Amino acid sequence: MTLMLALLNDMLLAMIPALGFALVFNVPKKALKYCAIGGAIGHGTRFLLMHWGISIEWSTLVAATLVGMIGVHWSHRFLAHPKVFTVAALIPMVPGVFAFKAMIAIVEINHRGFSLELWGLMIDNVLKAMFIVAALAIGLAMPGLLFYRRRPVV
Repeated sequence: MTLMLALLNDMLLAMIPALGFALVFNVPKKALKYCAIGGAIGHGTRFLLMHWGISIEWSTLVAATLVGMIGVHWSHRFLAHPKVFTVAALIPMVPGVFAFKAMIAIVEINHRGFSLELWGLMIDNVLKAMFIVAALAIGLAMPGLLFYRRRPVV
């Protein structure tokens, strides 16, 4: 029961930035609820996969691909570009905490001087942030690569 409540909490809280960024990107009013739902689905998927022991990078890739696939479905259904539904929905999964920790480690190295511990912390957070951003980009592009090909995949 606590997993279900935590998942519901995660999904509801992910809807807020997805909706906010959809408003910033001037998404049509009719598509706002789908951006919020996409953000909730994506973040909830990543939350569940991480709960089951999958790393945040792979969880983000799977969640972004799922949001991309749903966005393509909605784009066919509502005759809009898929990015209308997907870009704002992926914003809640941007790795701000890891990028912030990397920047703090860089400032600490600059202030205190080089230490292996700070260097390792900085490298770990930079790589994690870069791989998460790459997973978001690949996941967003994956449905377009699969569905809008001129030649078959196989």
